Amino acid sequence: MNMESGLKTAMTVEMKIRDIYAAAFEKCSDAAGRRFFAMMRDDEQYHHDYLGMRLKEWEQSGDIQYQEIKMNVPTGQQIQACIQDVQKAMTVEDRGVIQQMLSNALKGEVLTSEFYEKMVSDSDGQVKKMFARFLEIENGHIAAVQAELDYVMNTGYWFDFKEFDME
Repeated sequence: MNMESGLKTAMTVEMKIRDIYAAAFEKCSDAAGRRFFAMMRDDEQYHHDYLGMRLKEWEQSGDIQYQEIKMNVPTGQQIQACIQDVQKAMTVEDRGVIQQMLSNALKGEVLTSEFYEKMVSDSDGQVKKMFARFLEIENGHIAAVQAELDYVMNTGYWFDFKEFDME
């Protein structure tokens, strides 16, 4: 895949995952859930905008200079606070809706990470560095969404660590 096509595809990928979060934000009635989905939606929009700037740079100069990409993935502490708020207000029906939205988001994040993995392996130099950073960020998104999903589904796991056992 050439650079222009890679950047345009990355922008499309970011728009798709942003739209998943935007739809989840619109459907979610829980305030804490809406904050989480808005935060993730806005992060994906930032990625899209960043890639758009790199595309313009590529079109004008035929090169890309890596510029730091902010990492807006919530920390474990932020997710825990969000989950505690959700726990207080969430009905069983809300749990099911949020579970479905998080499942959709997780699928989207996994596909996004797979795309960036391919871009990292097919690139070099500054471009490879940029896509590697996106891969790191998207893997952080997977962890954040999985943590939320684990909580909603009462799996007993928190960031892949077993918190409790049903026995």
